[in-house]
Amino acid sequence: MSEEDNYYIPPLSKKSSVFPDPRQASDEGLLAYGGDLTSDRLLVAYKKGIFPWYTKGDPILWWSPNPRLLLFPEKFKVRKSFARVLRSGKFIVTFDKHFSEVIRHCATIYRDGQEASWILDEMIEAYTRLHEEGFAHSVEIHKEGKLVGGLYGVAYGKAFFGESKFSLVSDASKVAFKALSDVLGSRGYDFIDCQMKTEHMIGLGAEVVERDLFLDLLELAIEKPSDIGSWQHFTWEYDNGK
Repeated sequence: MSEEDNYYIPPLSKKSSVFPDPRQASDEGLLAYGGDLTSDRLLVAYKKGIFPWYTKGDPILWWSPNPRLLLFPEKFKVRKSFARVLRSGKFIVTFDKHFSEVIRHCATIYRDGQEASWILDEMIEAYTRLHEEGFAHSVEIHKEGKLVGGLYGVAYGKAFFGESKFSLVSDASKVAFKALSDVLGSRGYDFIDCQMKTEHMIGLGAEVVERDLFLDLLELAIEKPSDIGSWQHFTWEYDNGK
């Protein structure tokens, strides 16, 4: 019998926000199940490098996979073809002005190989609460007056935890990541947590790091001042020099 077969996944109590140590989780990252999606529990989870991910009919599942994918703002890659898109000026970027629309688009957009969305109604409600409390944020991409792409995630300290993105037209979510990376970089953020490895994010400059290193970096990032509250005053325009 393998070590994985013997690995115990504990249930969480609704009376406590204590999580098992993510450094002791399997590489797959499933750490615990149960509990709830209160703002307090979600923030405790993110500060420990843990996030919820489950599908309809399952209990809430909590994860901290090894390795982790991080995007360091200063290492964002802009290829020549993408630079032309950014210079075109056809996309307008806003922050926190259409959070509800962004998360619902993320929940309903078709994705290859995915039968159903993991962004369930209770997840939408939970992250909308976090948004109203000033911890969850959205980046919105507009073209010709219409919302055509965006992303959302959670910020704490100087770490941003990306949750999901969508594009209704080519390059829209890439522009969202570029705008987010530039703005967060200018504000001293250490990294954007992209959770799982994807070739799309690798192409934008994200790096695979061991979980222990990620958790070490996270401990430092969450001790720094947080940008709690609305980000509607954040602005971005492409700087061709970057």
